[in-house]
Amino acid sequence: MSLQNPVFIPGPTNIPEALRKACDMPTIDHRSAVFGEMLHPVRGKVREILKSESAEVFLFPSTGTGGWETALTNTLSPGDRVLAARNGMFSHRWIDMCQRHGLDVQVVEVPWGEGIPAERLGAVLAEDRGHRIKAVLATHNETATGVRSDIGALRAAMDKAGHPAMLFVDGVSSIASMEFRFDDWGVDVALAGSQKGFMLPAGLAITAFSRKALAAVEEARLPRTFFDIRDMEKGYAQGGYPYTPPVGLINGLNLACDMLLAEGMAQVFARHARIADGVRAAVQAWGLELCAAGPELWSDTVSAIRTPKGVNASDIVARAAEVYGTAFGTGLGEVAGKVFRIGHLGSLTDVMALSGIATAEMCMADIGMDIRLGSGVAAAQEVYRASAGARQREAA
Repeated sequence: MSLQNPVFIPGPTNIPEALRKACDMPTIDHRSAVFGEMLHPVRGKVREILKSESAEVFLFPSTGTGGWETALTNTLSPGDRVLAARNGMFSHRWIDMCQRHGLDVQVVEVPWGEGIPAERLGAVLAEDRGHRIKAVLATHNETATGVRSDIGALRAAMDKAGHPAMLFVDGVSSIASMEFRFDDWGVDVALAGSQKGFMLPAGLAITAFSRKALAAVEEARLPRTFFDIRDMEKGYAQGGYPYTPPVGLINGLNLACDMLLAEGMAQVFARHARIADGVRAAVQAWGLELCAAGPELWSDTVSAIRTPKGVNASDIVARAAEVYGTAFGTGLGEVAGKVFRIGHLGSLTDVMALSGIATAEMCMADIGMDIRLGSGVAAAQEVYRASAGARQREAA
């Protein structure tokens, strides 16, 4: 694998040089005022990116998986019932974590490639007249299939059912890359990771709790120590952590948030949508299809591309790594060998995306697929040129 080439996996994503340098800092006393001056501002910046006025942000030395555990253990008790749709590998893994924690999981099975069926979940909640369901789990962007679900529609279905369950949202591959509205969608716990839209190395679980979720903390009886937000709150009140913090990552997160907010979140989302449109145009030019069942489900951060019957999609990923030193994502779970994934999130530009599209074309041609070299690149170029022209006209 060449370290000169950008990666096209759905995370970890490419790291801008300025963020690498921000993470690479001298050791400081993490119990000094210097650390507190770094910690408190970044929590407010994350809150702004989440579009929330009141969410409490907690940063744990972990990954998105730790964010799942933070959401569950701080708000629920053994035997509590949760409702979740299983429509991909990451929703499946969150369900598995719930079961390992002794929670009663009511699973709505959904074909991989489909989104969360808001109305079906709403119907389940309406039937739960005793309000046994304490939380609804939603994976905003299913990274394995390139499917974005409508969290606003899910909240509307929950409200229509008049159900008091909390709403937990995995935004690991969406937050800071696609629009996320914590307050407007009535999210109670949201979670992200530093290694996706925030363009940093892996190592931070970024979580946000609503007032409703915070009120559930004292009643929760699932075991928690490392991920106990009560301990974290006490540490924050003193300008520090209850244990040793990942100082360099937090320093990097400060700068990452500054970069995102300076670009403007609307522009960040538009950039991801534009790059995704180019990739999707390439897929169409190749005569292939996305795993996502329809345009309303297309993710702006990752495209899972189906290969024809008889073609092992993993061969494309292996060829890219071994011959061209470039990383694409393999298929996971039910779509293993059936799709390869192009990640287009985080620190990425139109020009970088074109290099990934060109490499994918070479790999598919190399393994004998009927792909005309340059077809996908040309289709993506048309998208990017048209967008650049429109932006120039707007600026004039």
